[in-house]
Amino acid sequence: MDELCFLDATAQAELVRRKKVKPLELVEAAIQRIERLNPTLNAVVTPMYDLARRAAAAPIPGAFAGVPFLLKDFLAEYAEVRFTEGTVFLKDHVPAEDSELVKRYKRAGLIVIGKSNTPELAIGPTTEPRLFGPTRNPWDLGRTPGGSSGGAAAAVAAGLVPMAHGNDAGGSIRVPAACCGVFGLKPSRARNPLGPHYGDVFSGLVAEHALTRSVRDSAALLDATAGPDLGDPYWVPPPARPFVQEVGADPGRLHIAFTTRTLHGSAVHPDCGEAVREAAALCAALGHDVVEAAPALDAELLWQRFTTVLAAGFAWAIADWGRRTGRTPTDQFFEAFVWAFTERGRQLSAPDYLLALQDLQRLSRAMARFFLDYDVWLAPTLGEPPVPLGTFSFSGGDPLAVRRRMAAFTPFTYLANVTGQPAMSVPLFWNGEGLPLGTHFTGRFGDEATLFRLAAQLEAARPWAGRRPPVSA
Repeated sequence: MDELCFLDATAQAELVRRKKVKPLELVEAAIQRIERLNPTLNAVVTPMYDLARRAAAAPIPGAFAGVPFLLKDFLAEYAEVRFTEGTVFLKDHVPAEDSELVKRYKRAGLIVIGKSNTPELAIGPTTEPRLFGPTRNPWDLGRTPGGSSGGAAAAVAAGLVPMAHGNDAGGSIRVPAACCGVFGLKPSRARNPLGPHYGDVFSGLVAEHALTRSVRDSAALLDATAGPDLGDPYWVPPPARPFVQEVGADPGRLHIAFTTRTLHGSAVHPDCGEAVREAAALCAALGHDVVEAAPALDAELLWQRFTTVLAAGFAWAIADWGRRTGRTPTDQFFEAFVWAFTERGRQLSAPDYLLALQDLQRLSRAMARFFLDYDVWLAPTLGEPPVPLGTFSFSGGDPLAVRRRMAAFTPFTYLANVTGQPAMSVPLFWNGEGLPLGTHFTGRFGDEATLFRLAAQLEAARPWAGRRPPVSA
């Protein structure tokens, strides 16, 4: 049954369609692996086994009929199941209705078997909430799995499920994908819905999708979930054809820019820089035009204004949960860093917030001009290999100092959240210590198709599916 668990979701669904395996068998195999490996990884924080077994026993429609799946314990609400967002404040909260995205997952035939770990309010590039404790990287148990979708990434990498839900406000799909050696795509802004509670989260920074074992799974899942919900505040142009049809399609001769230095001009870790140079060479060998170039942006202004919007967003999130629950949020319910950072958000004025948005929108136009000359921008996903757990601990003082340290670890990913562009981390390389090193590709707004074509080409040239971490046996 373990070999079933290391098939991708497309292959598992095909076995169900051909009646070679029953949905309940897939579910039981996933549950057995969770029971065996989760005490070590701490990737799954809310099991939903009974619900999953009942769902597997009923008729199941959809492209992924019978495939086990995890929801990240953030934004995606499942009716009548505990929903915490990683915080003590919500440890007993149970929503009354499904999020629109969850409804679409169900219509696709996915069987949710549990919820994955996330840092408190999904803030930060590691997954170490006080409420549930840290998730551990299956490649090295002392290292971070990334964040904020760290539980999802660890679960996919270790073969607990073939793919898992994630969301991304500054790299929270792509960073854990890089840390755990799986594929992670952040779609264009508004590609997936956020309703019914939200039309927009953090002024458009947040995007919903998943971490997957294969490129085709990511594409097919996006086909199943993409499209505006009624009343959404904005929308992205629909694709010319299903995304899954882009997998294996000829990408043509792409113009690819690459960089190994951050927008601030500083060097990344040598392992991460070397991975990008190797990825650039691979792209050139595949017939693409590859040059060293980067967008000319005011990096410090970008970071400051992004941090302003993020701080205001977390202050809003806590206020929103206070209103939804009818309870008063206080510092005793939240971790010290989260409370200190949201205090900064509460000190901001409405003009501060709107000026920050204006500046980010101006920077987004500059980024769009860069893509008049290039189809794809290649950079490291991380500024350094997966760091030890505890690296981002906060013992008081200035929370922005911790944010600076987080930004040094993830110096590229948040730009695509600001601009709304699609971006992906592709697991092409591992370093000498056996740690994954993601390579990061950003595409034009609304052009996931080019990224899927390129990703499938890279996957065929340098397949990663056979790599299994030590904590997976």
